[in-house]
Amino acid sequence: MFYAEKINNLTVYCSDLLSDLNHCFTTRLEVESFSPNIIAKAWNCDENNIIHPIQTHSANVKFSEIGVKDYPDTDSVIMTNPEQMLYLKFADCTPVILYDKKANIGAIAHAGWRGTTQRIVPKTLQKMIKYSHSDVCDIYCIIGPAIGGCCYKVGEEVINGIKSSVRDYKDSVISKSDGIYVDLKGVNSQQLLEFGVPKENIDICPFCTSCRNDLFYSYRKENGTIERHYAIIKLKN
Repeated sequence: MFYAEKINNLTVYCSDLLSDLNHCFTTRLEVESFSPNIIAKAWNCDENNIIHPIQTHSANVKFSEIGVKDYPDTDSVIMTNPEQMLYLKFADCTPVILYDKKANIGAIAHAGWRGTTQRIVPKTLQKMIKYSHSDVCDIYCIIGPAIGGCCYKVGEEVINGIKSSVRDYKDSVISKSDGIYVDLKGVNSQQLLEFGVPKENIDICPFCTSCRNDLFYSYRKENGTIERHYAIIKLKN
C-alpha cells in the first residue's frame, strides 16, 4: 500500500511493500526547494554518490558502478551497492522500482510507452536475477504514479506495441466512445506477472498523474511541461 510521508519536510510517497529499501516518489509540492541532496542527506548518502542516467525512452539497462556518475542513453539502472543513490525523472511515464530482498539489489526502470513495448522491466528483472542468482519470488516491485487508462488515449502504433509486449492485455487496452486508452501501469504489472513475479509482491500506485495534476506533473495535461517528479532509491547497509 502506498502512503505519504515527510522527508526533511518534503512530501513523498512510499510503499509498505519495500520497507527494506530506501525509496520514494516525490511530488510537485514544494518543488522549488527540492533537490536530490535533500533525500541524500536524509539517507546518509554523500552528494558525490548521487547518480541520474540520461533517459532517452530506450530499453537500455545498466548496472551502477562506484565512482561512475554518467550513464548515457539509459532508462533503467540496477543498484548493487549501498553507497550510491539513484534517481530518475517522470511526468506521465511509469516508474517501476524493483528490489531483490535476498540479494539486496534494486533498480528503477523508466517505462513510458516505448520502454513498456520494449519490455524494459522484464529486461531489468532478467539482468538482476542473472547477477544475483535469486529466485523470481524474491523480487518485489512497486509501480509508481503515472498516467492512467482513464486519461491515456493512444494511436495504433502504441496499441500494436502494447499488444506485442504482453500475452494478456485485455484489461489494459480500453475501448471508449472517443478512442482507445491504455493503462501502462496495468501493462507493466502484467509483464511482471507473466515473468513469474508473485501478485502479492507487486504494489501499484493508485494515482493518475493527469487526474492528480495538483500532486504530480503531467506531460499531457500540462502541454509538454519540462518539469518532473522523481523516483529515488538507495540500498540499505
